[in-house]
Amino acid sequence: MSLAVPPFPPSGAFVSSITDSSRLLCEKSNIAISDAAIDRLLLSPAFTQTFTRVSAQHGLAFPLAYPSPLSELNLLCTLSLLNFASGYRAPLHAAAGRGAWDSIRSLVLGLYLAGATNTHTEPLGAAGMKGISEAIVAEWLRVPTHIERPHPTLHGVMVGEPGPLAELVTLITDTLNETGDVLVKGGYPDLGSFVLEALKEGERVKSAEHPGRDLDTVLERLVRAFPAFRDMALIDGQPIYIFKKALFLIHALALRFPSSSSSPFPIPDTTGVPVFADNVLPSLLVQLGVIDLSASALSSIFPQPDPALLEAFLPATPALPKDGAEAKDKTAVADGPVLSESSAYILRAAAVDACERIVARARTIPLDPESDESQNEKGELGWIRELTRPALDMWLWRVAKDRADYRALGRFVLKGTVFF
Repeated sequence: MSLAVPPFPPSGAFVSSITDSSRLLCEKSNIAISDAAIDRLLLSPAFTQTFTRVSAQHGLAFPLAYPSPLSELNLLCTLSLLNFASGYRAPLHAAAGRGAWDSIRSLVLGLYLAGATNTHTEPLGAAGMKGISEAIVAEWLRVPTHIERPHPTLHGVMVGEPGPLAELVTLITDTLNETGDVLVKGGYPDLGSFVLEALKEGERVKSAEHPGRDLDTVLERLVRAFPAFRDMALIDGQPIYIFKKALFLIHALALRFPSSSSSPFPIPDTTGVPVFADNVLPSLLVQLGVIDLSASALSSIFPQPDPALLEAFLPATPALPKDGAEAKDKTAVADGPVLSESSAYILRAAAVDACERIVARARTIPLDPESDESQNEKGELGWIRELTRPALDMWLWRVAKDRADYRALGRFVLKGTVFF
């Protein structure tokens, strides 16, 4: 990627830099957030009748008998490190019948099992990461890196050339090699051990007077140490900080190791973290009318929301086709608009800002205008008042896969990035 990189945020301001820089970039880019669309979404059956079920599907539990909590911690940290590849969704579906997230989960699980059954190699250890090859990554990702085509002049001769997933295999390998090198030089046996040290440092600085200092400390340690977590850029001189994968890592640990007296690790409270902005959240929010691009330079990326189409997105489940035809095979997916790196950052910033506005509105929106229950918050929708950013993130990300009509909506594409 080619964008200039801003300085790191000041210590103690890594989390706040995400929301602050996102809001400023949205303003500079003339992107608006529609209050009417937020209200429409929050009160729609599409949200209220599916939120509890859909937002609980985090996909972080594996059917494994870990030898220790640290072993699971290391697996989750590696999964978070490699939580990208969204730009290769269509070729992954074509080659393996699964999308980016499921492909990365399969890869990490395969590497873990390879280490568990072979005493001579530990692919998820620091040395194993540093030395892993593209051939091993392609083998466990279970995708071809080359395709064969007929030679243009020699009849009957086939020649191999890089396929659409060769670049992804290289990105994954380089990320593992680079991270492993940092860990080896720092004397850490694996990524989990580094993160555990950061968690303990966060616990030491935690205080009632400075809520969130532990979260900020862990986030800063991750971002400063590993290039694959430095999800930040300068857009026309305006810094933007997203840190999607690093935030996701900390929240993944909070989901798997909830804070309690029996928790094996000191995990920060992540209920207030910004959303983990990728390509799904902004694409969906634009097409639901929440993010308004009409006055921005990005107005032509997606079609302007059609009122009739927006209305069709509000029921809990989409209406069946009039001809009764079944939905197409969900593995048949197509790429959405291909964006530049700067445009992708602008849209991701818009998703962060939009979700801040959605959560804020959830605290005050009249839940039932015709009932006094909206005033005492004891109505059946009272849970909306407690909406958190991570839960909203999970609902948006999962509902985009859960519904056939949402799934068919285009998602913007950016290849060559290791950030989402």
